[in-house]
Amino acid sequence: MFFDEARIYIEAGAGGNGVVAFRREKYVPLGGPNGGKGGKGGNVYLEVNPHLNTLIEFKERSHWRAERGAHGQGKDKTGAGGEDLVIGVPPGTVVYDDASGEQLADLVEPGQRALIAAGGRGGRGNTSFATSTNQAPRIAEKGEAGEARWVRLELKLIAEVGIVGMPNAGKSTLLSVISAARPKIADYPFTTLQPNLGVVLLDNRSFVAADIPGLIEGAHLGAGLGHLFLRHVERTRVLIHLVDGMAEDPWHDFESINAELSLFSERLAHKPQIVALNKMDIPEVQQKWPALRAAWQAAGIEPLAISAATRENVQDLLRATVRLLDATPAEAPAEPKVAVFRLEPGEKEFEISREGEAWRVRGVAIERAASMTRFDLHEAAERFQRILSALGITEALQDAGIQYGDTVRIGKVELEWQW
Repeated sequence: MFFDEARIYIEAGAGGNGVVAFRREKYVPLGGPNGGKGGKGGNVYLEVNPHLNTLIEFKERSHWRAERGAHGQGKDKTGAGGEDLVIGVPPGTVVYDDASGEQLADLVEPGQRALIAAGGRGGRGNTSFATSTNQAPRIAEKGEAGEARWVRLELKLIAEVGIVGMPNAGKSTLLSVISAARPKIADYPFTTLQPNLGVVLLDNRSFVAADIPGLIEGAHLGAGLGHLFLRHVERTRVLIHLVDGMAEDPWHDFESINAELSLFSERLAHKPQIVALNKMDIPEVQQKWPALRAAWQAAGIEPLAISAATRENVQDLLRATVRLLDATPAEAPAEPKVAVFRLEPGEKEFEISREGEAWRVRGVAIERAASMTRFDLHEAAERFQRILSALGITEALQDAGIQYGDTVRIGKVELEWQW
């Protein structure tokens, strides 16, 4: 079975916690703080593995997590960083954020790697909070949570040439003739239910071709499973548009396929094409050929007439394909986007709303601070109150009418208001 779609949950490792510790030496009765910070959580990467050709591995496993960072220790020891998680994917994998639909990476070349989820920062130990006025702080941070997201993987076959056409046009037969591929072939529509790849050798030249399952009108909307297969054509440089000479109206079929390609993607609408009328070994098709050829030539297209079954003019088709490939530059894959983490002015913004009987505070900076604060340490809780005031949240809550004893929720933290 060919698996070309997957939806997986990816979670980077959380940072390790910082610790509260003090020097304990025999002749140093008032040793200062020496609590180390936690290690950074592991990142999650997707990397092209040329030995993979489907996404079947993700059918059995949908949740992937990197290792969290180790906690800090006394003597200013920083915890070890969590091990990165590298997930192998086949060449041609496109990665999307499942919630927003944003494309995160387009992975084509062997070894190409993209950062999909960044590990959390390690929490600081009490050494980091020592000042001239507070030389023995009892405060430390928890590690920051790692990024987590659902992502959607789509596999687009890496083929230079895509063979498209209506069901039963003879695409699989053509692929079996020009390569060593052995797709399932039968005389009924939709014999091919998955794309097939084959390596074509011609005059010391080679290229990869794929027969794309038959398309019908409405394919871009999913008719005939078209939307599942059209994306495989996007990666190709050149199209062989195979037209069934035995169809009731071959010209209508030709126009229908081009319309579906255009409706699915503007890129497909402009792919260079070689048009070939198939089944020329049948007398009925030979009779249709002159009128069809004249119609294509009137449209500025010089078609070919072939028979995949008897291999008539197949070599001419391949030579024309090679010439078109040489004249068509390869498209550069999109550069994977790398997440950059820095505190920007927008991160300090916040929003206050009612959530039942409680108050909800939302904002990047304050939610991060809440997740990393150790509220079991008095000094850490006081520091968090200072952060609330510095960001203007305390005043905003008071203006909104918060009362003593009200519940305030920030991220996953729930606090009782005591001012």
